[in-house]
Amino acid sequence: MYGNILAVKVHSASIHDTKAGLEVAKNAVEIYPSIEVFSADGGYRGTFIAQVKQFLKREVEISKKIKSPGFHVIKDRWVVERTFAWLNHSRRLSKDYEISIWAAESFVYISHIHTLLKRL
Repeated sequence: MYGNILAVKVHSASIHDTKAGLEVAKNAVEIYPSIEVFSADGGYRGTFIAQVKQFLKREVEISKKIKSPGFHVIKDRWVVERTFAWLNHSRRLSKDYEISIWAAESFVYISHIHTLLKRL
C-alpha cells in the first residue's frame, strides 16, 4: 500500500536530516530488503544520495522543483505530505511530550497504525 511508514527515526535538532536519513534508510532496508529506490526532496541532494549509494547500493529519486507559477502535482510527493497530514491528527504527536526517543518513535507507529485501521 502506498504511504505506509516503513521506518521512523527521532533525533535531536543538532543532527541534520540528511545524516539521520541514512539511518532511516538502513532500518527500512534491513526490514524490507526488496526496496530498490528511495524518494526524497531537494534537501537530501548530495550527502544523502552519496551515502545511500555507497552503503546501501540503492538509488535515490529527488523530486523536481517547479519553477512555473501555479499549482503543479509533483510525482509521489503527495504520498509523503498526506502521511504527515495524517500524523498531525494525532494529539499525542502535536507536542514533544515524550522523554525517550523510543517512546516518541513508538507513538508515530501507533498513530499510523490507528490511521490505517480506520481506513480498512
